[in-house]
Amino acid sequence: MSIYKRGDVYWYKFMWNGTLVRESTKQGNDKVARTMESAHRTKLALGEVGIREKKTIPTLQEFCEDRFEPWARSSFERTCPATWKYRAGMRAILGHKQFAKKKLNEINGEQIAEFASHRQSLGLQISYVNGSIRALRRILRLAVEWGVLDTAPRIEMLSGEHRRERVVTPEEENRYLASAPSLLAQIAAVLVDTGLRPDECFRLRWEDLTWVNGRNGTLLVTHGKTASARRVLPMTPRVRSILETRWIRAGKPFEGWTWPAPTSTGHVEGSSIKKQHTKALKLSGVRPFVLYSLRHTFLTRLGASGCDAWTLARIAGHSSIAISSRYVHPSEDAVLNAISKLGGHKIGHNEISGRNHPMLDSGEVIEGV
Repeated sequence: MSIYKRGDVYWYKFMWNGTLVRESTKQGNDKVARTMESAHRTKLALGEVGIREKKTIPTLQEFCEDRFEPWARSSFERTCPATWKYRAGMRAILGHKQFAKKKLNEINGEQIAEFASHRQSLGLQISYVNGSIRALRRILRLAVEWGVLDTAPRIEMLSGEHRRERVVTPEEENRYLASAPSLLAQIAAVLVDTGLRPDECFRLRWEDLTWVNGRNGTLLVTHGKTASARRVLPMTPRVRSILETRWIRAGKPFEGWTWPAPTSTGHVEGSSIKKQHTKALKLSGVRPFVLYSLRHTFLTRLGASGCDAWTLARIAGHSSIAISSRYVHPSEDAVLNAISKLGGHKIGHNEISGRNHPMLDSGEVIEGV
């Protein structure tokens, strides 16, 4: 033990793995000072062999309110203020009081399955249940990333999730647009001609449009669901006509919302045209669909036109090529044409020679050669 007095308090110093450790005990009692030095040595020894002090593990509710929600707000509220990412899922988690009070290290596969079962018992669709499970998965992974947890349990989504696979036919599209009010018809036409997500369309601004690029101009998507959502899309003649007419009528502004509306955000929202959409469906007699189905319709038509998955992913703003591949179904003729283009391309000839073809015996002769 190496303690010494400096003024009225004791200090201790010792060497540990070649490093000098010197600390003030802030105590005037030598016995207490020796005890503190011994405790410091013990702590260093435990750390050296991999033993760490037990972490204070917060409850799921405490971690969400103190750390996860501020992070989610700062990361996503600016790009999607109406429904910033993970908000609905986090609210569902905190709404289950018994589950929210569990410490993060107490959450295991059984607890998660019970939470999913509780959500289903409320009569919710699997897609909504999976939304809250995705939020929980992100919460636990961030807890590991931030050093709150050592490991996170493996979480899998429930099967049977219903996707928006409704495809609007051209005939249904014409009937719907003819029955919809002017504003809704314009928005719907832009959605079905560009494949924009509805929220991306609602958030278009005049400064995002360029009239001279490409054949009919381009539009820039600045914010979206993922980082891949930022992209430049060419306008079709119909989209160009709709947007340019609105721009001229608005006085050719340099900036501002393309679809302004008296809402909290200042632009059209899904909720503000919901009644118009319902009425248009009723008047047209078209089988019900949600506005997002127009994006699915565009991508389905794009895939059927022969567009490859990589190009489709760029146009759609998909974060994974696996998502885009759902829309691409090559025909048998397309597969045969692709393979036929490789025939003989790298070996310098297309004809089979009986003298040098590697798959024939040396003595075999092909008739007609």
